[in-house]
Amino acid sequence: MLSMTPYDAASPQEARVQPLIDGFGRTVSYLRVSVTDRCDLRCVYCMSEHMTFLPKAEVLTLEELDRIASAFVALGTRKLRITGGEPLVRKGVMGLFENLSRHLKSGALDELTLTTNGTRLEEFAADLARLGVRRVNVSMDTLDPAKFRVLTRGGQLPKVMAGIDAALAAGLSVKINAVALKDDNAAELPDLIAWAHARGCDMTLIEAMPLGEIEVDRTDQFLSLKDVRRGLESFWTLNEIAHRTGGPARYVRVEETGGRLGFITPLSHNFCESCNRVRLTCTGTLHTCLGREDASDLRAVIRAGADDAGLVDAIRLAIDAKPQGHDFHIERAAAPAVARHMSTTGG
Repeated sequence: MLSMTPYDAASPQEARVQPLIDGFGRTVSYLRVSVTDRCDLRCVYCMSEHMTFLPKAEVLTLEELDRIASAFVALGTRKLRITGGEPLVRKGVMGLFENLSRHLKSGALDELTLTTNGTRLEEFAADLARLGVRRVNVSMDTLDPAKFRVLTRGGQLPKVMAGIDAALAAGLSVKINAVALKDDNAAELPDLIAWAHARGCDMTLIEAMPLGEIEVDRTDQFLSLKDVRRGLESFWTLNEIAHRTGGPARYVRVEETGGRLGFITPLSHNFCESCNRVRLTCTGTLHTCLGREDASDLRAVIRAGADDAGLVDAIRLAIDAKPQGHDFHIERAAAPAVARHMSTTGG
């Protein structure tokens, strides 16, 4: 287990004092923490085939990740999501989960969750459940093993399926995330939704986002979820429901399958007015907007020897400057909205 920080003793009451409120009156209560930029897959819409990964010295130690995340909890953050890259490839990452789980036990944190590609979930699902993780998101865009190998540049779908089975067996709720791709999985989306719902999993569809330079032109693959939903409604009954998980998805219930279906639509309809999220990269950079080049270097703050008050001041300064919203566009030959890849930003 990692060493404790001054935030260990924060009570639920203390954690709610002076919440993080940005300049537009939105309360920031959700932190996504990337623990690595590395991944064992190379999804075509997420990263380049030949990525150059960060040197170890630039990546926060697990203790530093714990310190910053715990500072957010002490400032009223109620949900932490561990992301990557692929978080489960980070050596010792279960020690971070174990340490952060103390905030669940104290009541200062409502939820500790994980986004994963599922390749290592079979190995870690039981331990995640033991440490208080109750939900995981698994990224999976197709049920076709051959297509999966193409989209992930070599990934093995049976390995992901085994991870999902292990998570369900451990009592974890599983949500399947799929990026809607016009040429690669558009026709398959109803089958993917039905498969997920038959297994008791929620399903979320995501529009492709213009993040980082990749080899393919996203214009060719962009699929508006407005069009997807219109197609689904031609044979299914989709009823709006109030279900929320703290993220940007808006949910419906598919009456014929009995399952929940979410839509994340950063291009066809943004969700900025209610954004409660910020992202910490594995290098300690705090991004308060997914679609802007804003950045606050918290690694520099803590490695310069800042005390807890100094770290809190840096966090509050960054949150105060959170922009009103992103401005995503996908046009042919246009540069991506931000240069950083999603694998660097954190899911």
